Amino acid sequence: MKNLILSILFFIFYSLFAIAQDIDEKPVIRTNNENHLQLRSCQYTNNYDIKYHRFEFDIDPAVKYIKGNVTTYFVPLEELNMMYFDFRNNMTVDSVLYHGTQLSFSFPSYIEFRVNFGQYLQTGILDSVTIFYQGEPYSDGFGSFKVDKTTCSDQDSVMWTLSEPFGAKNWWPNKEVLTDKIDSVDMYITANKKYHIGSNGLLVSRDTTGDKITDHWKHRYPIPTYLIAYAASGYSIYKDTFDLYNGGQLEVLNYVFPCDSAYAHSQTEKLDTAMNFFIKKFGAYPYENEKYGHAQCRFSGGMEHTTMTFMGGWWYYILIHEMAHQWFGDKITCGSWHDIWLNEGFATYLEGLTCEEGIQTKTFHDWLSSKKNSVISNNYGSVYCDDTTDVNRIFNSRLSYNKGAYLLHMLRWILGDDDFFDALYEYINDPALVYDFAKTPDLKAHLESAGDTTLNEFFSDWFYGEGWPDYDIHWSSDNNCNNKLRVSIYQTHSANQGTFFEMPVPVKFYNDTKDTIIVFNQKCSIDTLFFADISFEPTDAEFDPDLWLCAKATVTKETVPFKTIHWTGEYNNLWNISANWDCGVPTSDDEVIIPTGTPDCFIPDNYNANCKRLWIGKNAKVITYGTAHLNIGQ
Repeated sequence: MKNLILSILFFIFYSLFAIAQDIDEKPVIRTNNENHLQLRSCQYTNNYDIKYHRFEFDIDPAVKYIKGNVTTYFVPLEELNMMYFDFRNNMTVDSVLYHGTQLSFSFPSYIEFRVNFGQYLQTGILDSVTIFYQGEPYSDGFGSFKVDKTTCSDQDSVMWTLSEPFGAKNWWPNKEVLTDKIDSVDMYITANKKYHIGSNGLLVSRDTTGDKITDHWKHRYPIPTYLIAYAASGYSIYKDTFDLYNGGQLEVLNYVFPCDSAYAHSQTEKLDTAMNFFIKKFGAYPYENEKYGHAQCRFSGGMEHTTMTFMGGWWYYILIHEMAHQWFGDKITCGSWHDIWLNEGFATYLEGLTCEEGIQTKTFHDWLSSKKNSVISNNYGSVYCDDTTDVNRIFNSRLSYNKGAYLLHMLRWILGDDDFFDALYEYINDPALVYDFAKTPDLKAHLESAGDTTLNEFFSDWFYGEGWPDYDIHWSSDNNCNNKLRVSIYQTHSANQGTFFEMPVPVKFYNDTKDTIIVFNQKCSIDTLFFADISFEPTDAEFDPDLWLCAKATVTKETVPFKTIHWTGEYNNLWNISANWDCGVPTSDDEVIIPTGTPDCFIPDNYNANCKRLWIGKNAKVITYGTAHLNIGQ
């Protein structure tokens, strides 16, 4: 704050405000084999728009191999005579058909596949091409394409795909970007008739030919490339029907290893409460015209494929987390891996909200404590993902999940429940974003609009910046002056970056019979000294008892250094009138505060005013008349 002019002597000012109020991680990520590839996706796929994919595969879930074709319907965004796909060059391409004619093709790099049309295609005209191929897909990231034994028997196999973030190209030719959702998909998979195949959307048919079956799934909602998936095994299948908060019913279809079916059912059938809570908070289930469900695989955790989450086990909190993704991650998908927190931070926080709602047995306080402890276990790292070539950095549980969730929790603290949840509802139902992609500025705009505020500093500190504040709080209570609290708050940056965290800082003051929480609004680095009135004499204090802040703090009680008296000017403008002060007319032993927004203080002619120290707020004034004097000890 700026220093102000005093008619006599000098002063120093600090802003002095206080607002009184009554107030297990997801399983570990598999190690990525190529953490720092500079080239993750083909650079030449932005000149066409994908409309539709038809998949036709022949598989044996006991063998890591795929054979079939993918037909892609697309619209050229400019004239083009060749077309690039993201596709691994270890796969064998048998042929490429375009209107019944075979085309030439090549792999310019290990992840780029190029089709040569031999002519220019017109801009804006829907067209299609079919690629026939086979091979053993490469596995990286979270597996991409895997075969394993089930939990039931070494004789039972399971095959699944898990493409997030860069694995789709390992098993099918595609456009692996976060800018173009596919409007609709059909999946035809043929296997031995002992197998069932689960996938996105609705099961249209299951046709039998000899000892083979072909399962046909159709999905008629926009979907990003990485969420297209299938799983195949000798599943036991059960269905639940959920009565929805907004009316109607939803089928929840579950493909589970037979030996795990009973336990799985005991967990999935409880999800109706969480689903209806999400519907009440954020609007209709995004795929209500199709289904929700689960398919069991052999990996640690869960993966939120649209309408059918793939699960490695039946942890209730992960079931909730993955279902939350159907809104945050699937309906609206992060538009860059830099913004992965829009998927994972949200799903993590929604998982926490179910604790607050009493849907899970863990208390919200315990849930917040575990996330906070995770974040502050390391001094560094931003929610913004600075290295999108590293799968482990993208899906860092401490930063993208837990700190991302805590960022939302602190936004809730700043905005208040009504504005915060209004903003989230408007964001997840924004017509410009639904079934499309979003980036952090899109969410920020909704938060600012709902809260009628600007959040530039907050996002600079908490999203782009690293670390967290470590507070050093000292306090005293003057029982000779209405138990007035004097509180000093200093902060250091965990990552020593010099950033100041502008946050409302809650402190609980209490004794054996009474307590209250007072919030100190620390707006800048010189906002260190605060005062507040309290109706009782506290014996102790606790930093942030409700865990609103992702921060550490030490709290120290001190003896009162001297009486501090605040000017109110409630009676008239004269210094020497006791009714104009909150604790009587100051003496030479007292500290004096003339707060911002109070009436001018007049020292009358021929009067000697005294104080030990004087602080004057912005635009506040102390004016002497005639032979008046103001004697300041310090």
